[in-house]
Amino acid sequence: MPDITVLRTGAHGTRMSEYADALRDRLPDQDVAVARTPAEERELVADARVVTGVDIDEALLSEAEDIELFAGAYAGYEHLPLEEFESRGVPVTNAAGVHAPSASEQVLGYVLTFARRLHEGIRRQRHREYRHYQAYELKGSTVTVVGLGAIGEAVVERLQGFDVDTIGVRYTPEKGGPTDEVVGFDDDALHGAFARTDYLVLACPLTDTTRNLVDEATFDTLPPESVLVNVARGPVVDQDALVSAIRREHIRGAALDVTDPEPLPEDHPLWNFENVVVTPHNAGQTPEYWDRLADIVATNVPRLDTDEELRNRVA
Repeated sequence: MPDITVLRTGAHGTRMSEYADALRDRLPDQDVAVARTPAEERELVADARVVTGVDIDEALLSEAEDIELFAGAYAGYEHLPLEEFESRGVPVTNAAGVHAPSASEQVLGYVLTFARRLHEGIRRQRHREYRHYQAYELKGSTVTVVGLGAIGEAVVERLQGFDVDTIGVRYTPEKGGPTDEVVGFDDDALHGAFARTDYLVLACPLTDTTRNLVDEATFDTLPPESVLVNVARGPVVDQDALVSAIRREHIRGAALDVTDPEPLPEDHPLWNFENVVVTPHNAGQTPEYWDRLADIVATNVPRLDTDEELRNRVA
């Protein structure tokens, strides 16, 4: 039976066999197997020491009698049966950091698109309209980044050289960060930052604190020339409030890689606004995805025999 079982559900349009190959390259002494069917999943997890994949339900987890680690293939882990893992003493890791280069590059692309109004240029090209339009400069803007994890820090790093001011938002502002200023989630500090924001970038996990963080009150505080960029989770934004803010011109526009729900329904008004860019949750897509995730897992497998802390452990 395998040492490591890779579950069958793929991610980002790629095959899990690519992930398994990356694991074999890094762990040549480990037997790595890929499950192709539900029956193979039940068979292959039975004696596997490490199980890795996008998701696992309680029924399949109950078949994994010898599991010592579940290595999640997503940064998010709220969908996993964490209580069951905890009751069995099985640690869980995630893919935090794997998305940072690609997601931060996508954020920069969004910001520059709105700074230079490239979306308007694309619209006029589509209609064969050769007419000038007013654009902006990113220089001198204030960019607020909510969430200073791997993605948030990578966004700030990529903004260096554009001569912008940056504000970071995190749970523990006393820790500081790579931004010019760091604030917490209390209303006064948060809205004080929002009032000075030209580009509001959401790169935070979905928690009780961040759910509907950007709501009607936020849109009332943000300057009308501000732009919302969301690569976090759809429910971090009150989507009805966003639609209202766009309609009332309370903000200049929005770039959304995530929505609530996903996929965004075909009849949703967000599809129809010319100052809203919607992409299908692909900021994390990168040809380096499985290699980076395999690096995390390959670091952790030897640590199962030591007391060393597991990399990216979340439970």
